[in-house]
Amino acid sequence: MRKTHITVRKAVENVADSKAIGKIANRVAHFRGSTEEYINNDELLQTDVCSGLTKEEVRKRNLEGLSNIATHKPSKTNGQIIFSNIFTYFNLIFFTFAFLLCLVHSYTDMTFMPIVVWNTIIGIVQEIRAKAVLDKINVVNAPKTKVVRNSKTEVVDSTALVRGDICIFSAGNQICADSVIRQGSIIVNESLITGEADDVVKEEGDLLLSGSFVVSGECRAVLTAVGNEAYAQKLNAQAKASRKKTKTSMMASLNRMVSLIGIVIVPVGLMMYIQNVFFLHTSIKDSVVSTIASLVGMIPEGLYLLASVTLVVSIMRLAKQQVLIHEMNCVETLARVNVLCVDKTGTITNPEMSVSNIYYIDNGDSQEEIEKNRLEIDRLIRLSAGSQMDDNETMKAIRMHFMKADNDAKADEVCPFSSKYKYSASRFNDMTYVFGAPEYVLLDDIKDYKTKIDNLAEAGVRVLAFGRTNERLGAGAIHKPIELLAFICLENKIRKNAKETFAYFKEEGVTIKVISGDNPLTVSRVSVMAGIENADKYIDATSLETFEDIKKVMNEITVFGRVVPEQKKLIIKALKESGNTVAMTGDGVNDVLALKEADCSIAMESGSEAASNAAQIVLLDSDFAKMPQVVAEGRRVVNNIGRSATLFLVKNILSIFLTIFTIFAANLYPLYPTQLSLLGAFTIGIPSFVLALQPNKNRIRGHFLVGVIVNALPSGIADFISVVMVVIYGNMVGLSHDCVSTMCILTMIAIGIGTLIRISYPFNSLRIALICLMVLGITLSIIITPKLFRIAILNFYQWQMTFLFMFVGVGILFILVRVSNKLMGYLLTHNEKFRRIMEE
Repeated sequence: MRKTHITVRKAVENVADSKAIGKIANRVAHFRGSTEEYINNDELLQTDVCSGLTKEEVRKRNLEGLSNIATHKPSKTNGQIIFSNIFTYFNLIFFTFAFLLCLVHSYTDMTFMPIVVWNTIIGIVQEIRAKAVLDKINVVNAPKTKVVRNSKTEVVDSTALVRGDICIFSAGNQICADSVIRQGSIIVNESLITGEADDVVKEEGDLLLSGSFVVSGECRAVLTAVGNEAYAQKLNAQAKASRKKTKTSMMASLNRMVSLIGIVIVPVGLMMYIQNVFFLHTSIKDSVVSTIASLVGMIPEGLYLLASVTLVVSIMRLAKQQVLIHEMNCVETLARVNVLCVDKTGTITNPEMSVSNIYYIDNGDSQEEIEKNRLEIDRLIRLSAGSQMDDNETMKAIRMHFMKADNDAKADEVCPFSSKYKYSASRFNDMTYVFGAPEYVLLDDIKDYKTKIDNLAEAGVRVLAFGRTNERLGAGAIHKPIELLAFICLENKIRKNAKETFAYFKEEGVTIKVISGDNPLTVSRVSVMAGIENADKYIDATSLETFEDIKKVMNEITVFGRVVPEQKKLIIKALKESGNTVAMTGDGVNDVLALKEADCSIAMESGSEAASNAAQIVLLDSDFAKMPQVVAEGRRVVNNIGRSATLFLVKNILSIFLTIFTIFAANLYPLYPTQLSLLGAFTIGIPSFVLALQPNKNRIRGHFLVGVIVNALPSGIADFISVVMVVIYGNMVGLSHDCVSTMCILTMIAIGIGTLIRISYPFNSLRIALICLMVLGITLSIIITPKLFRIAILNFYQWQMTFLFMFVGVGILFILVRVSNKLMGYLLTHNEKFRRIMEE
């Protein structure tokens, strides 16, 4: 599966420091060793390069455990999901509470248990459903490898390979298992393994390490180490010992809050119980009930589940829209993105390329000589294109244009296309023919053709120079200008809905940066046509020699042309250092380094396998127009969880303040656990799940937990002040504990409904219906089952006072909200540190 098959990127990221990377590089160098002797001494590796293995040999090796399947499970089993949802710390606490209440025969106070059980069931069902959806979509989109078997070439899942298989690797493929080249040559990038970004030429007899990816060329290689024996899997296993699961800032905040509460409730519970028994001299039953009531109120039993379930539901929604999420945290990260970096080809334009025109450099005095010269150039283009592998869209387009291209042309030497040096070359006899970017192959001679190139670029076409040189070229840069024979003009059509997509990002305050290897003028022109704001501000990245140069122009420039892979990574890094949350889209092997560097990485399925493996999000239908939906889904999740978390935190703030008050005032806790269950069900639990699924496309700003606490404090304090007033009043007039607790919970319900109204703004029909249904549910529960929720019978005067406290409590709530808003406005205006926290 794409997510788990070769996740070298994750493994390397866990080897955090440069010292560890150095050790890995040394191991790689040692591992390469002498491959020829190794292969010759192993019968399993003597596979014929043309015929490959037979079906019987493949079956036998599978039985011997020589398949390319790692032993670790790609995802949790259903049993593991059930176990992890049942056996949680807070479930343990709630079951302990239930056990203690059973011991003292206070069964009516166990109404929190159905909520706990229901929460657990929801978590199990949703996670299993998500697993089924994602497993299915992962299987459909598992990495494929071209393999030779029974003298035929076929494409199989990479997990179906066995040791000794002859595989065909070409540009865009990620090496799925350690192998040795038996035929051909390729250029690979091993940065995911060694941390070194330089491309490496691999020829016959050289070792290919799993996890590296092919930049260009094609070869046949025999698999020498598969499954757990492959280098990538060994590295992955080594990193697992120190691996830490990455959490979103939202989930990390929730974890910290829940962990703190989990630690605090134990000593607080002991203090409450000791005070009730030894100082207030209450019965064991009343002491247990009072203590559990105070602790139940502190636990946000449904909050973490709500966040997890909402994220899972979002991933399922996106999967049904052909968007594959590799890492759950990227949903929130993408929602916070304020800079989106895109490539021209495959993102702004369709990946398919076509030749629109050819401009010949005419040499000849007569029309006949000129025509003859053009025919010769056409022949040379066909010959050179035929010798190259059609492993990139440029070469495919040229070969398609020349339908009679000599596909069987045999060059003396072939230099595959390099994204770093921007050219490919073929040598016939004593002459080398070159396809390349004009700036990289014409060098100083480009000044003679600059006007022509600029005119073509203004039309939005990509200009490719074709020429020759008598020099023998390797995989390095060209140092002597080639003799120009023709300019080949290629074009990509702008994607459908591209303008609408970029208009959406402009409206949402997301800045677009275009990073491309093409001519900056061409990229700028195409970007302008696609509706990208400030796309007329462009620069040639060849003029940016250092990281400092990139940082200086970052804010002024929108389009970066002639960018090499290492520069793409540096541009992303510079944007991040400026305090931006950066997303990157890409589809080629030259995008992998930048995808790794970005906060959130998005790949097109139609692009290279390496890009898809490196990305956190894969657009399975390669439709960039899906991006607004993905961003909107992320914003919906985070905004709505923040909205719902406010409801949960109100009860927690009240319980903490009220517990402290109870301890210092030497008073019995004024609420029963069952009453808190009534409050939680109708003013927190049900509303939070409904609100969490509502549309919400507002841009996310500020620290998640700080924002939630700020929103929850007015309601929590209003609850606390109102309950304290009721307790003081009850003590003054000598009311029974049951009457006081009833008046307290009714007052809190009124404030809870007021909070729900505030949180539900702006209103729509669903939210108004939700508020009405919650009021109706509370009313019916109190009327039909008063004993279940410990609602005492109040006399007329007590009801009058209760309504008064309810009215005063709601009034306090809205006064505190106004005070809070004014205080927030003052701090945002006068406190720079607080403003950064709330607006980051």
